[in-house]
Amino acid sequence: MKLWKRNAIAAAIVLFVCGAVYLNWSYSQDTAAGKNLGEAALVGSQNDSLLAKEDKNASEEGKEATGEADAAESGTYFSTARLNRQQARDNALSLLQEAAKDEKADQNAIDEANAAIQTMADYTMTEAQIENLVTAKGYADCVAFLGENSISVVVSAVETGLTDTDAARIGEIVMEQTGLKADQIKIIEAE
Repeated sequence: MKLWKRNAIAAAIVLFVCGAVYLNWSYSQDTAAGKNLGEAALVGSQNDSLLAKEDKNASEEGKEATGEADAAESGTYFSTARLNRQQARDNALSLLQEAAKDEKADQNAIDEANAAIQTMADYTMTEAQIENLVTAKGYADCVAFLGENSISVVVSAVETGLTDTDAARIGEIVMEQTGLKADQIKIIEAE
């Protein structure tokens, strides 16, 4: 009886060690290529293993129509892009807030930090307005990246592709919200 118990315990330990080795190997495979959540490579990568796993999970949940699977893949890009944009802004905002609260900083540095915080807030509001207006025009999803003198707007792919009319419609929304000129606007169709 003692021999049986000892063998059962040894087998259980071996099983747990094998499971841990497999999980460690699996995790190292996902991060071996340097693709960590939060890196820009994840946003635009078409053959990313993490995105492939999410798409596979989405299709396994009962998505049978090809259009629905494409929408899920597109939605993953937009969600990830918004998350990355927000994380970058949060990091910058915390640095600016620290600079504004620094007791050793001169008034000019504090004023610059506060101005940058206000600009960041304005960019966030403008991007959200553009994204909402573009989706209100009938596009499935949209994400905007506003810079000092330019903007990039990524729109979900439509069956017929973006036409000149679509680009003009989106460009008009962006010009109204930002005051930028047409040559400062870049409209990209997500694939």
